[in-house]
Amino acid sequence: MSVPGDARGAPAADGAQPRTGARPGTAGGSPTAAPDAAAPAPRAGGSAGRFWAARRVPAALVALVLLAAAGLLLYDVAAVRAGRTAMAWRRWLAHELAVRPLDDPWVLGAAAAAAALGIWLLVLAGTPGLRAVLPMRRTAPGVRAGLDRPAAALVLRDRAMEVSGVQAVRVTVGRRRARARAVAHFRPLDEVRGDLVTVLEDGLRQLDLTRPLRLGVDVRRPKGR
Repeated sequence: MSVPGDARGAPAADGAQPRTGARPGTAGGSPTAAPDAAAPAPRAGGSAGRFWAARRVPAALVALVLLAAAGLLLYDVAAVRAGRTAMAWRRWLAHELAVRPLDDPWVLGAAAAAAALGIWLLVLAGTPGLRAVLPMRRTAPGVRAGLDRPAAALVLRDRAMEVSGVQAVRVTVGRRRARARAVAHFRPLDEVRGDLVTVLEDGLRQLDLTRPLRLGVDVRRPKGR
């Protein structure tokens, strides 16, 4: 299980108490209140959105590129102001901007590339990221948990290997779908497929994900049989 970003250390910081699962007793035929009955229990199955990536490395790279470009331009401008000649790249750029019209294919292509790059950066800034982490349901206020997709696939694979007749199985977990490809060396394929669907659907429920995954199961015989 993975608890990325701001979720690390959240249980200790929020002081959430673990649930003991104890049931209140009865006295005289009527139920007695638990000691902490005054505090409402956290509602299980609460919604939780996706985790947001910090994106420190991309932000640092973009900042370094912009800093280097701005520094080079400012150095060349200062050198020209001091009486030196401008760098060759700036003279070439000024000449091209002066002689090429706005409807020139190179100008339009450069403008389209710059616009596409800007839109791409805006999309990255407005999307959560961390596609490999599946958010789990909230069981306590202020506590968030997530499950790595490879870890979820490993859990489902272990459950699938317990089915009788399964020789090998490969499980892949996406953001919206889980798919199992199994090889059965005995028992009818329909029976193995039915047992796999039952076991894997139960495993998906026990993962307690915010958005349930659709399940796909494919069963075949080993090659050469």
